[in-house]
Amino acid sequence: MTAKISLDQWRALVAVVDAGGYAQAAELIHKSQSTLTYAVQKIERLLGLRVFEIRGRKAHLTREGETLCRRARTLLDEAEALELGARGMAEGWAPDIRLAVEVIFPTWLLLQCFNRFALERPEIRIHLHETVLGGTVEALTEGRVEFAITSHVPEGFFSDHLMRIRFVAAAHADHPLHHLGRPLTHDDLRPHRQLVIRDSAQQRTLDSGIWLGADQRWTVSNKATSIAAAVMGMGFAWYPAETIQGELESGVLKALPLTEGAERFAELYLVFADRDYRGRATARMAEIIREGVSSLWPG
Repeated sequence: MTAKISLDQWRALVAVVDAGGYAQAAELIHKSQSTLTYAVQKIERLLGLRVFEIRGRKAHLTREGETLCRRARTLLDEAEALELGARGMAEGWAPDIRLAVEVIFPTWLLLQCFNRFALERPEIRIHLHETVLGGTVEALTEGRVEFAITSHVPEGFFSDHLMRIRFVAAAHADHPLHHLGRPLTHDDLRPHRQLVIRDSAQQRTLDSGIWLGADQRWTVSNKATSIAAAVMGMGFAWYPAETIQGELESGVLKALPLTEGAERFAELYLVFADRDYRGRATARMAEIIREGVSSLWPG
């Protein structure tokens, strides 16, 4: 079926509705009033229905007109997105970005970077793999992502240092470990349940708990699950300090007073799957992430 109504005619209808009249719309989109009137009348004639009806001294959309206007907006948005995407591809912008990011990277910062990128290139789709340890390396080496933020740089790949993550050992404020009333050793931790995050790799199984000496252990796949368990008093874990900042400030979680290992550090690196042939979208996203990190943690 060939469409009988052009995009310009749908655009005229939407302009009349948005501007509140033919004269205002004509000035808004730089068309003559007669051109807009003809366009709307042609839509009505070809579809066999009324778009506007007169109530009192003003024209209002009919129920059918409201439906047509709503769907016309969607059609115009899709047409604009199609042209923008095609223009981007012609300029070397890929239609998709695929990246793997270890879960210890601040989620809120990553989403802010995504939003900033989307404001610049809304037509490019983002595919995020939230990974742990070997899962990040696996995504890179198997070619499933264009770049990654990882604490483990696979052999043969070049990396740029991105940031340092500080981990703290923490448990619920009312956890038995906090009632011992003295600095803690690893022997004190052993009888209590440790919460760890499972390596997301398919071919290997590593846990992201920094120390794995507890007799009891719950292994989960998501950092939010681990934090929820700790908040409910079900165990202790080492967490990125930034990730549980709210819980620490509210007093729900408290840092464990360990004699050693209460504070650990991990380095995060930005690694491209192919540094020489990275696309414009990949390079721009990486640049935005670097800038986001630098603005919060200079140096």
